[in-house]
Amino acid sequence: MTGPRIGRRGLFGATTLAALLASAPKAFAQVLGYPRCLEGPMVGPGGPDHITIWARMSGAFEVTVEASPDRYFKAPIVSAPVTASAADDFCVVLKVAGLQPATPYYYRLRIGGKPDRYQPVPFKTRTAPRGPASFRVGFGSCCRIQFDADQKIFNAVVEQEPDLFFWLGDNIYADTTEPSGIADLYRRQRSVERMLPLIRSTPQLAVWDDHDYAYNDGDRTNPIREQSLGLFKQYWANPSAGTAQTPGVFFKHSHGGVDFFFLDDRYHRDPTGDPDGPSKTMLGTGQKAWLKAELKASKAPFKIIVCGVGWSFAETGSDSWTSYRHERNEIFDYIRDARIEGVVLLSGDTHMGELNCIPRSEEGGYDLYDFCSSPLAQVPDNDFWEQTPEVRMRPVWGKTVCFGMLDFQMGETPTLTLNLHNVVGAPLWEPLVLTPADLKNGVSTWAAKIDKDEMKRRKAKGA
Repeated sequence: MTGPRIGRRGLFGATTLAALLASAPKAFAQVLGYPRCLEGPMVGPGGPDHITIWARMSGAFEVTVEASPDRYFKAPIVSAPVTASAADDFCVVLKVAGLQPATPYYYRLRIGGKPDRYQPVPFKTRTAPRGPASFRVGFGSCCRIQFDADQKIFNAVVEQEPDLFFWLGDNIYADTTEPSGIADLYRRQRSVERMLPLIRSTPQLAVWDDHDYAYNDGDRTNPIREQSLGLFKQYWANPSAGTAQTPGVFFKHSHGGVDFFFLDDRYHRDPTGDPDGPSKTMLGTGQKAWLKAELKASKAPFKIIVCGVGWSFAETGSDSWTSYRHERNEIFDYIRDARIEGVVLLSGDTHMGELNCIPRSEEGGYDLYDFCSSPLAQVPDNDFWEQTPEVRMRPVWGKTVCFGMLDFQMGETPTLTLNLHNVVGAPLWEPLVLTPADLKNGVSTWAAKIDKDEMKRRKAKGA
């Protein structure tokens, strides 16, 4: 018995099918496999003429970024190539230069010379303005994916349309001295779906605190502090980290005519439980000298100092500046004596939103406002609601997760508006508005700006 007769057309079809099946592994690999971007892209701090992009690759591939003012990339501007390496956990930071200021740009990755097939739609970001310009900053701290893998807070952050976003520490909860555990938590946090629209469009800047440094209340005795620092630099695209003489995560960044000074509160820190005194330090000699010099050189109307822990005096034994009073007051005295105007303080860590003030006019300085936003994705805490810092300007918020917003209006009279927002984006306080005139030696403004109920509570306590 003979089989069915195969005609010329059937033979051609069978041959073609056999060829397709033979090439299937290669074809599927091109569509579904490597190379590709595993985490990211994430926008880092840029400037008027450039953007920076962080990403983590699936292997040791050459990567570039293309940027274009149109989504069709008719005449793309291309970054210098960077080859991902195992030594950097395949993380890369790429810079696209030669761009126009305050201009939206589409961007996309090319990996091994080809577009990333897993991310076929380009992303969009914006270059920084050249010179003074109005802009908005979102910030927060304490983001624990083990507690909240969904992180709805980032929907609300995106709706506020910040031009920058700051991470003020406890950005992950590694709580380990095993470097691979820290890296794993960085990767898990970078994959949170609700966060992706924010990090792919808005420049991200960060400092750390104890839980992403190693364990709770970590200090200079951390046995893996160098490895932790290396991982931090791999997973964030900050413009710099420390100086040639002094390691750490501290750096300066300028945007829209405002200077931001980001501090490292862990790498050089003396143990919290050590007796306080003139020699006890959180920042270390080199970083403190850097901060003073940078503040002195700044001509910005607002100078924002960013630290992972609170500046206001809180509970005894806290790992905030409460346990480093001599050094804190040394910095504040320097601001006064060097006649450095326009300083505002940001902080995190406390698992509650706070807006406090440190009055300094009686010492010849001016009121220093300490704005704390916490947590982004962690259990809100009411254990410390009854603390009595120097001055509470607004009621403590500890009912939901939250984030802070800074709104800079850089007109003829610059203003800075501060407010806290909850998980649906609603403002939680009456806004606090500051001008450069409020932040000069001899000026006291807190009594005119304090919430009325907070003033009543203050008087009831005899303050």
